[in-house]
Amino acid sequence: MIRRDEAVTRLSETGAEPIARAIAVEAPVAVEFNGIGYAVMMMTPADLPAFALGFALTERIAAGPDDVIDCDVADVPAGIVLRITVSPSAAERIGERIRHRTSDTGCGLCGIASLDSLQRPLPPAPKPMAIDRAAIDRATAGLREYQPLGAATGATHAAAFCGTEGAIIAAAEDVGRHNALDKLIGGIGGKAPGPGFALVTSRISFEMADKALVAGFPLLVGISAATTMALDHARRNGLALVALARRDSMLVMNDPAIGTI
Repeated sequence: MIRRDEAVTRLSETGAEPIARAIAVEAPVAVEFNGIGYAVMMMTPADLPAFALGFALTERIAAGPDDVIDCDVADVPAGIVLRITVSPSAAERIGERIRHRTSDTGCGLCGIASLDSLQRPLPPAPKPMAIDRAAIDRATAGLREYQPLGAATGATHAAAFCGTEGAIIAAAEDVGRHNALDKLIGGIGGKAPGPGFALVTSRISFEMADKALVAGFPLLVGISAATTMALDHARRNGLALVALARRDSMLVMNDPAIGTI
């Protein structure tokens, strides 16, 4: 399954409207090379044998397709395990890559090599805040002023912390969406400096929702869509979630102030 239909609320100039929305499935896939836990990738759970070969090649473990001998996909309670068997010559490179990849960027969870490590402690759920479409509109309209590198290059994401009225209090940019949010959280001292919400210029994945919860943000707003794991994580832990925040409309995916959508 690569999509899931969810009931959400669409906020637009004409008011609030309940609609059905297809949500892209995000799943944790634990990658093993020759029985050694290598990484947990948050990804669409399709075409995994093709991913296994591509990942082995781009991680420089396999020198060519012949180095990938076998691939097994196993469903487990916590997610999916992708067991890749490589040739003896490729296996010699596994340990060296593990030592270096913790500083790599990507769509995985840095430093996590097993599905069990996904269940990490979180602070208490933040106090719910009202979702104010006008405040979100002001924040999205004003964010461009805080993206000088993005304006010059067109190649960066931004993350901002906004007050309850939508005024941007702090912002950060980076070529990586995860990095931009980490920079924002670090720049405000690790926690929300007061009432308000976070705004990101990217899709909302599990990692982005998790980072928002760690920082104690009551609401995370994304200009792009949310994934299933982000939505489930938000629902379990009391994070309000708004996706596809555009000038004409936005989708309320989760609103703890009024209960699960």
